[in-house]
Amino acid sequence: MEKNTKRGNFTGQLGFVLAAAGSAVGLGNIWRFPYLAAKDGGGVFLLCYVVLALTFGFTLLTTEIAIGRKTAQSPLTAYKKIHPKWGFIGIFACLVPIIILPYYCSIGGWVLKYLTVFLTGGGTAAAREGYFSGYISGIWQPIGWMIVFLLLTACVVYSGVNKGIESYSKVLMPVLLMLVIGISVFSLTISHTDAQGVTRTGLQGLKVYLIPDFTGMTFGKFWAILIDALGQLFYSVSVAMGIMITYGSYTKKETNLINSINQIEFFDTLVAMLAGMMIIPAVYTFTGMEGMSVGPGLMFVSLPKIFEAMGKMGGVIGTLFFLMVAFAAITSSVSIMEAVVSSIMDRFHFSRKKSTILVTIYAILVGTIVCLGYNLLYFEFRLPNGAVAQILDILDYISNNCLMPLVAMFTCVLIGWIVKPKTIIDEVTSGGYKFQRRTLYIIMIKIVAPVMLFVLLLQSVGLIHFN
Repeated sequence: MEKNTKRGNFTGQLGFVLAAAGSAVGLGNIWRFPYLAAKDGGGVFLLCYVVLALTFGFTLLTTEIAIGRKTAQSPLTAYKKIHPKWGFIGIFACLVPIIILPYYCSIGGWVLKYLTVFLTGGGTAAAREGYFSGYISGIWQPIGWMIVFLLLTACVVYSGVNKGIESYSKVLMPVLLMLVIGISVFSLTISHTDAQGVTRTGLQGLKVYLIPDFTGMTFGKFWAILIDALGQLFYSVSVAMGIMITYGSYTKKETNLINSINQIEFFDTLVAMLAGMMIIPAVYTFTGMEGMSVGPGLMFVSLPKIFEAMGKMGGVIGTLFFLMVAFAAITSSVSIMEAVVSSIMDRFHFSRKKSTILVTIYAILVGTIVCLGYNLLYFEFRLPNGAVAQILDILDYISNNCLMPLVAMFTCVLIGWIVKPKTIIDEVTSGGYKFQRRTLYIIMIKIVAPVMLFVLLLQSVGLIHFN
């Protein structure tokens, strides 16, 4: 108990839920979810995602939070406490945030740059062809903004669990939710008539987003969408990267874990769906179905053009949008850095301040290399899945396509077959709380989740393809 107090604790369930939800609500929700939903036809992707969130996402979230609270350790040391011979999972789990942090802060720097541009009335410039590629191929600006974003993150982590992470989450998360709801409602009210005289509205875009269309749907295409939705869950729920184990380790024993997990799950899914509602109707209104398949460039290339097309109101909406994205990005980067800092504290017994400074220095060095990957260190490398990559893409591929499915799959095997689901069930129900989805949890952790993760891993490394 003394050791747990020294590590810090969330003051209560609200602090834990907001911090965990803040981690889950990041660029994965605001950026990646909408462009995948747009690419995969809106409603079908949404349906797959919601079903997976309530089953697969719930299973991994419950497992990681319970492991954290049971061991009162960060990922690097928690798995070894669960089973001495399975400590290697902790090494992989800790590697994920170590790899993600520098490039996440680089993307966070892009967000801060765009926020500044819109704040200073430069939204028109951001809408010009080649603006984004011109910015990231520069040398000093991307590095400078990356460092600013990283220092903002480090300040929160440096302040600790209560004064930093919890206090910060209690302020930012309600503001973030209000901004997302406000922009989503506005997105539904817009209309636009194109050069051919065709008028499209935000409500028509909402219909495209929400209603599944199975016309021409093949088994291969459906599986491709399902695997996209499964991959998105890692980003959205912040699992398989040590974060939820870390936050679980700060959770008090009297906290109702199932209640908390249900709230995190609801909040995360709500924001992901609202992010799609905020972006997809606007993209459809101004660009039609053609604009629905732009991919990762949706936020930094397509949206500034849409904000420009909105006229004077576009500048205001653009500013609020990038402010909201900045908030979401920082809440997630805080959790990513905390997973690394906490692991160093638990494994090497360094102080929080020393650990935070070391991680910040590391992230600045690697983040600088990531930024230079678009200019001085530019090269093209073909990944096993066929994508052409630079430094940022390679780091993203290693962490998200390889390590995260691997960590999640090994975790399912460990809990499902080695130490048995009872280990997690006992932790969740300690204090007399009920585990409503107990049977679902056992089936998912033992059979369904590991099989799906294995398929995802094979697809990620290019061994199987879906047409």
